[in-house]
Amino acid sequence: MLTAINPKLPMREKSATYDFYVNQLGFIFFGDHDYDGYLMVEKDNIQIHFFEFKDLDKMQNYGQVYIRTNSIDQLYQSYLDNKVGIHPNGELNLKPWGQKEFSILDPDNNLLTFGEST
Repeated sequence: MLTAINPKLPMREKSATYDFYVNQLGFIFFGDHDYDGYLMVEKDNIQIHFFEFKDLDKMQNYGQVYIRTNSIDQLYQSYLDNKVGIHPNGELNLKPWGQKEFSILDPDNNLLTFGEST
C-alpha cells in the first residue's frame, strides 16, 4: 500500500535552501505553485519538502534523511566537483553493515546520508 516517502525538514531561509538543493545538489523545484514558507524539490525518484522555521537553532537541528542510490561513486564525485562540502565524518567509505555511504549537511544542518548496497 505504501508508495513513497517525502521527508519534511526545517529551513531557516527558503532562498538559501533552494540555492543549496537546486544549484549545488542538482534538485529541481517541484510543484506548480510557490508556497510561502514551504519548498518542495525533487531529483530522480525522490522529493524532499521543507517548512520554514526562522527561529531554528541549526546547532540543535537533528533532521536526517537516508537516501539510497544506485551510483554512489558518480554521485559523490559530482558533489566534489560542484564543491559541496562533505561532512567531516562522512567521507565515502564502505560501512560494516554492507553499505557504501557518504554524508553532507545542508545550510540548516539537516544531515543527508547517501548509501548504496554493495
